Amino acid sequence: MISLFRRNPEQKAAELAYRRIVDQARRRGFFSDIGVPDTVDGRFELICLHAFLFLHRLKNEPPPAPQLGQRFVDAMFADFDRSLREMGTGDLSVGRQVKRMAQAFYGRIDAYERGLSRGDAALKAALARNLFGTAAATEPALDAMAGYLHGEVRRLREQPTALLVAGEVSFGDTPAAICEPQRASL
Repeated sequence: MISLFRRNPEQKAAELAYRRIVDQARRRGFFSDIGVPDTVDGRFELICLHAFLFLHRLKNEPPPAPQLGQRFVDAMFADFDRSLREMGTGDLSVGRQVKRMAQAFYGRIDAYERGLSRGDAALKAALARNLFGTAAATEPALDAMAGYLHGEVRRLREQPTALLVAGEVSFGDTPAAICEPQRASL
């Protein structure tokens, strides 16, 4: 007999992968050391960047990787929906906001894919436009984040596919401290 309440293993793996990505995206070093804006937009951008890395790794893998990728995206947008509601976005506006977030996310995927294939100038432009969109990005910050992306692509390539499709994605440390600490004005 099949239980109606049993969790699908792909769903469980997708949710685990999403939690791991959110944990990495919330690491203080991105904000304090690199200068990613510590705002809703900055946090969204870091989740998109790490989701891109995960999906980039899965894209050429055989089943069940494509199904996991879709469940992962579904879990991510369900969390975005929940977060918008918790922040007080009205029910009638949530759908429009999630649609904008989806368009932004898929735009980031395209920009980061092009950046990885066309070289660091294109990658840094995508990072400046997206990750640092609401703040001025320094050249050292862009260098650090471009290096981080390349390193994480290599790191994820080395992780066994079986672990990834189980949701066991892991990332390295955040890039080293490179930005001047923000000083409070008097």
